[in-house]
Amino acid sequence: MPHAARPKAAAKAAPRPRAKAAAAAGATLTISSRNYSSWSLRGWLLARFAGIPFDVVVVPPDDAAARRELLLLAPSILVPCLTHEGIKSWNVLAIAHYLDEVRPDAKLLPADRAARAHCRSICGEMNSGFANLRSSLPMNLKARHPGFKVWAGALPDIERVAEIWRECLARYGGPYLFGAHRSMADALFAPVATRFVTYDVKLDAASAGYVKTVMALPEMLEWIAAARAEPEDIEELDMDF
Repeated sequence: MPHAARPKAAAKAAPRPRAKAAAAAGATLTISSRNYSSWSLRGWLLARFAGIPFDVVVVPPDDAAARRELLLLAPSILVPCLTHEGIKSWNVLAIAHYLDEVRPDAKLLPADRAARAHCRSICGEMNSGFANLRSSLPMNLKARHPGFKVWAGALPDIERVAEIWRECLARYGGPYLFGAHRSMADALFAPVATRFVTYDVKLDAASAGYVKTVMALPEMLEWIAAARAEPEDIEELDMDF
């Protein structure tokens, strides 16, 4: 009898680690084009900064809804979408706050209450504003436009971004926007850094240094390499400026 009881107890204990592994392996992030989709980059960086294991699901380039989002013609942005432990989150701010809840040790928000309020504020500003910057300088990681003449309507957006960066770097000491640790703010502003590189936007020394910091992140290098390997191009976003 004692010998028969031991295997029975082992059999009951075995499913727990398997279930946990299955839940982790089941996390997915749906994205669209790596080359053009600034929202996809933000969601992917957030998930990587949080350190959750996840698989990427890429929406086909001929998907009509994804194309409308990339061309800023969609009423709302539904990609990226994070599915984690059966819970779906879309919109990068929703993804950011969900990940902060499930991975607080990742420090996507600063520890200090005032800094957290500051971080939430500039992330909200990035999430909902800067329409002229988005439309006149679309993200395109494969392109380079030296000496690009920025449309006057986008200049206030560029100046505001640089102001946010300078203030954060001065207040929290860099090299990231809220100090030594990467936060959700760095993920949300990373695509803007790529735009400034693509369109050769002239910046003050502090802002230009932050662009270099962002572009040198291992995650950014990985994303950009994958973007350059994408075969498809979207003609509307590949205009000869």
